[in-house]
Amino acid sequence: MAEISNKEVTNREEDYSKWYNNLVVKADLAEQSAVRGCMVIKPYGYAIWEKMHDILDRMFKETGHVNAYFPLFIPKSFLSKEAEHVEGFAKECAVVTHHRLMNDPNGNGVVVDPSAKLEEELIVRPTSETIIWNTYKNWIKSWRDLPILCNQWANVVRWEMRTRLFLRTAEFLWQEGHTAHATREEAVTEAQKMVNVYAKFARDFMAMPVVIGHKSETERFAGALDTYSIEAMMQDGKALQAGTSHFLGQNFAKAFEVQYANKEGKLDYVWATSWGVSTRLMGALIMCHSDNNGLVLPPALAPVQVVMVPIFKTDVERDTILARMAEMKKDMEALGLSVKIDDRDNLRPGFKFAEWELKGVPVRIVMGPRDLENGTVELARRVDSSKESVSQEGIAERVRNLMSEIQGQMYQKALEFRDANIIKVDTWEDFKVQIEKGGFLLCHWDGTPETEERIKDETKATIRCIPIDSCVCEEEGKCIYSGRPSHRRVIFARAY
Repeated sequence: MAEISNKEVTNREEDYSKWYNNLVVKADLAEQSAVRGCMVIKPYGYAIWEKMHDILDRMFKETGHVNAYFPLFIPKSFLSKEAEHVEGFAKECAVVTHHRLMNDPNGNGVVVDPSAKLEEELIVRPTSETIIWNTYKNWIKSWRDLPILCNQWANVVRWEMRTRLFLRTAEFLWQEGHTAHATREEAVTEAQKMVNVYAKFARDFMAMPVVIGHKSETERFAGALDTYSIEAMMQDGKALQAGTSHFLGQNFAKAFEVQYANKEGKLDYVWATSWGVSTRLMGALIMCHSDNNGLVLPPALAPVQVVMVPIFKTDVERDTILARMAEMKKDMEALGLSVKIDDRDNLRPGFKFAEWELKGVPVRIVMGPRDLENGTVELARRVDSSKESVSQEGIAERVRNLMSEIQGQMYQKALEFRDANIIKVDTWEDFKVQIEKGGFLLCHWDGTPETEERIKDETKATIRCIPIDSCVCEEEGKCIYSGRPSHRRVIFARAY
């Protein structure tokens, strides 16, 4: 690998968007592919996503869910069965029309074989509600078949015109849960349970504070009766929707004729939910914590939690220091830590420091001849750039405890930033001023889509959610735009 300087990362304060794009590439997370709007997730970036995947997968299974896999292709007729659903995704669909290529007889290379036109066009899945509910029709006959608690890890395609690595790409990775229930109450409880699973993951593992809330009717998932979301604030003051959980009612069951015989022997339509998070979480992780020197990764998601860098002048010093580091590494790994010894001899220590700082490794341990002699190491934390000389004795236990401390420190720092940028706004004039500064604006809204749309048109701000677990403001007031009565405040912000 070429020598890396942290000066290669664009300054956050100068150009936040460029800083983000630059950091994703420089930290070896992802890069643009030959396919417009699609990305290559590089090994280091995928290692972070794998940790997210494994933790979430465990959390889903702990709540009784099982994994399954459904087809990538969806018959076009399926989408048209649920009117709101097709309207919500129609502009983003990639359509397969033919199944074979041929050499152009006129010598113009490979072309579509006109005789291989599909009888019915296929949609490359933008989401899987329709294909899954068509399948559930075969699985569900009576109340004994319920609930069905399925999750799928997959890729989806939504043909975005303006893309940004991880945040918005034409193809991305995600998980989508799809559950079927006998009663409305069970389905609502499921949707609420899963949005809380997402919130716990964001807070406990990503060290990212989030607000749980309902989406407004305009912002709901296409075909849902209610959508819950977790909303996070990025360091530029913009909001990012980090996960959603949808109460779908009986809409998809009715569209695909999925009925069950209840305990009284009467037929009823099944109640549904769906819920998902995607590689967009990678973008959230970057923008919530990182700085001008590179990534800052929470220990719970860092592929490498500890990097050890030897400093030496002679081969004897090198061998002796590396032998001691190997012992320390073994002790730390026995406590569950992920440790790497950077023994490359083609890079100077300073460049190694910069590279691992850029990649966000939580803890760096440095040992030179004098450290070896004194029984110490230099221990540096990525989160605050602090350094200290500590004893080698008990280092494994010390570093393991430090991981929890760093995790908490990162969450607290992000929470303090978010809370400092949540502002109550009571007038339209103040709203127009404050929205330019960023942050979450807690405002009264009259509850109408018309007012919501006008505010969006004039300021590019949207209702991120109607809070239910924090920032809750159940109080009487007047809508900031129309002046009509309002019973609660909602969160407005500009968003990714």
